[in-house]
Amino acid sequence: MTSAKLGHWTLPPVLPTVILALLLTTLAGCANRPQVPPGPALDTSIDAVGQDSRVLFLILHFTAEDMASSMRILSQGKVSAHYLVSDGSAPKIYRLVDENRRAWHAGESYWKGYTMLNASSIGIEIVNPGPIIGPDGQPGYAPYSPAQIDLLLPLVQDIVKRHAISPDRVLGHSDIAPQRRTDPGPQFPWLRLAELGLVRWPDAQRVASERARFERALPDLTWFQAALAKLGFKLTASGLLDAQTRQVLANFQMKYRPTRYDGEPDAETAAILQVLNQP
Repeated sequence: MTSAKLGHWTLPPVLPTVILALLLTTLAGCANRPQVPPGPALDTSIDAVGQDSRVLFLILHFTAEDMASSMRILSQGKVSAHYLVSDGSAPKIYRLVDENRRAWHAGESYWKGYTMLNASSIGIEIVNPGPIIGPDGQPGYAPYSPAQIDLLLPLVQDIVKRHAISPDRVLGHSDIAPQRRTDPGPQFPWLRLAELGLVRWPDAQRVASERARFERALPDLTWFQAALAKLGFKLTASGLLDAQTRQVLANFQMKYRPTRYDGEPDAETAAILQVLNQP
């Protein structure tokens, strides 16, 4: 038996035999593993008419964190989003979760009878501080940069088109979880989305007409609660201006009347609700 050579090293004569034995043992082990049967043959020539996308909603958020923290939380933590829009002079869109998979961005949520919207939505997070204290010492919300919005709009258009998401299902986290979230906040330019047909928006002339009527006789709290519930919010019809009703009103106002979101039921808020619920 001759010795084997590897480069300038000379191996003992017995070593090739040992290596061969180990190789044969490994191959035998592979051969003894149970074989997974192939799946059944599928005929995909027929496409049923009765179907739509599993994605029914598009939910928009602000991160309330800086970019580094936002990326760490959304990519390594227990929450996530399908997309993250960065900040800075040249923002980027990061895809963190494939659209075919569920991201954990909505949490406990509700809209028009649908619950736990993680399973049926795509989530977009935008790097933005959220609530801040302004130069005048008063609480407010940080603005979004024009570059972020210019980058975001084509993404929203693309998602809405591919999944045929209706305008009343392009929402903020503040819509689907109003008791705990206010994002994307009053600085988010919902009107820009409305001008592209991406979200429902009340006709200004009709709102002015309805406002004049409601200024003569403002509805009671039961009416406001019923109108908000009809629009899609989850709240209890208590007939009182309680904390949950005030918060839902404030979130509604942030979206449709961002100049004043005090949570007070007034004629303009009633008019906007009336027009949205009777398109």
